[in-house]
Parts: sequence; C-alpha cells; structure tokens
Amino acid sequence: MRDLIEFVRLHQAWAAPIVMLLAFGESLAFISLLVPAWGALVAIGALIGPSELSFWPICLAGALGAALGDWLSYWFGNRYKQQVAQIWPLSLYPALLPRGEAFVRKWGVPSIFLGRFFGPLRASVPLAAGIFEMPYWPFQIANFVSAVVWSAVLLVFGDVISLIVAWVWAAL
Repeated sequence: MRDLIEFVRLHQAWAAPIVMLLAFGESLAFISLLVPAWGALVAIGALIGPSELSFWPICLAGALGAALGDWLSYWFGNRYKQQVAQIWPLSLYPALLPRGEAFVRKWGVPSIFLGRFFGPLRASVPLAAGIFEMPYWPFQIANFVSAVVWSAVLLVFGDVISLIVAWVWAAL
C-alpha cells in the first residue's frame, strides 16, 4: 500500500481512478474480504492538502467505485441467492451472511447506509440485500447516498490527520 500511496503522490492525475478502484474493491463482497482498502483511501485523503489534490473529483470517484461495488454485490446476491455462501472466500466466513441478513432484516433500507461504515458488514449487507430481495430502487438510493458520505468521510479523515500531523510537526 505504501508504494501505491507514493505513486498517487507522484502521479496525481491517477488519484481519482485509483481511488475509484480501491473503493470498488473495498465494497465488492468477495474482494473486500481479501484486500481491505479503507486505509489506503484514508492515506490518499492525507495527500489532498499537502499535494493540492482536488477533493471533489477524488471523492466522487471513490463514491462511484463504492456504489458500483455494492450494486454488483446486490446483483450477485439477487442472482445466485443461497449459492453465494458456498463460494470462496465467503465459504471461509460462514457467519458473515447470517450477520448481514440479520442486519438487513432489522434495519431495512437504512442497513445499506449503516453497513457501509462497519468493516465486515460492508461486504455482506449489499449481498444479503440482494439475496433477500430488498426492493431495487430503495437499495440504490441508499447505496449511492451512503457511498458519497463514506468516500467523503474517509478522505476528510485522512486530510484532517495530515493537518494535525503538520501542526504537531511545526510545533516541535
């Protein structure tokens, strides 16, 4: 990840496409279990201030990647239903889908928004929403709104951390 962050710092034109791919992978049911990318997104957010990267294109790229990842997870769950639990790497985490199902059943459409912010649920909630046939449009509205908020929160968090580190460094 350190090499990727350094690449973005040196080649700023690639920041938005890389953030989009990272957010897509972080939100895609199967990939997010193998490669958690939220740390890289925070680190890229830390580059925004010092490198003078433009926040909104990167934020929207992250939101688009995240929303597409959740949409694909929803579609996959809706298409393949219970067979999904047998597919690797989900088969390694047998409790993940039941947790996602319980969360979706308890919270309904807001579960899409809430699940985006909680690690393993980020991968399983859209999949469970598809498996258990949450209505398409309410899912997509919650998906896209939460993706914008999630992307902005991670990037701003990184930017704020870089400002605090710069302030502390200057005070020393």
